[in-house]
Amino acid sequence: GNRDQPILRDPQRTKEADYVIMESTYGDRLHDKEGEGHDYVTDLAAIIRRTLLRGGNLVIPSFAVGRTQVMLYFIRQIKRDGLVPEIPDFPVYVDSPMAVDATSVFNEGINPLVFPRLYLSITQEESKAINTDDEPKVIISASGMCDAGRIRHHLKYNLWRKESTILFVGYQTVGSLGRKLLDGADTVRMFGVDIDVKAEILKLPGMSGHADRDGLLWWLEGFEEKPGHVFVVHGDDEAAESFTSLLREKGYQADAPFSGTA
Repeated sequence: GNRDQPILRDPQRTKEADYVIMESTYGDRLHDKEGEGHDYVTDLAAIIRRTLLRGGNLVIPSFAVGRTQVMLYFIRQIKRDGLVPEIPDFPVYVDSPMAVDATSVFNEGINPLVFPRLYLSITQEESKAINTDDEPKVIISASGMCDAGRIRHHLKYNLWRKESTILFVGYQTVGSLGRKLLDGADTVRMFGVDIDVKAEILKLPGMSGHADRDGLLWWLEGFEEKPGHVFVVHGDDEAAESFTSLLREKGYQADAPFSGTA
């Protein structure tokens, strides 16, 4: 995991292991420098304000556990500090049963995620009703890469609207719908039809929950003795192979096995 993230605890190092299986999502690069030192709350507030004032919806594809709760934490601060003064009471919808369940965990203490006009959608009827309401709003829905789940329906209703914004707050793997949108696709095919992409497509830099190359190394270097072997998985081929080569240079026994490798 990435370090210095709001709400979520930093990853803990492990002292010893015979074998390690580790991810490599950002194994060939560092996180965007443009994200360093950014005030996420100020950046997000500006995006919300711009989108809602022009009459559009802000759609945030977000992973149900972790990322959704961080976004709610930011929005709570935005509302508390009055950073969208023209529409201080803008509505926010979380449309993902799993995200709702994960968010409810915070009800056990002083809840840092609750604010006025936060709506949690559970049923399909509640989900559909979001898109029949013309009031500009923030919609947070899964899945984070747009390849499944309720987010696809919200994209269907907003991608073609120049007033709306699609904001990515996590990694988009090669081949995913989210990656195609970030790469500037003019049209995408959804539900058997081609949809023109007219909405503003943005990314909030530095928001990944995955550690970058240096973060992965930091965690691995926490072992008192090098593990017997490191298996590098869960990353694009280039990232996995690059990180594996780096580990070998640093004296680790490492491989990036492909599916079916014996």
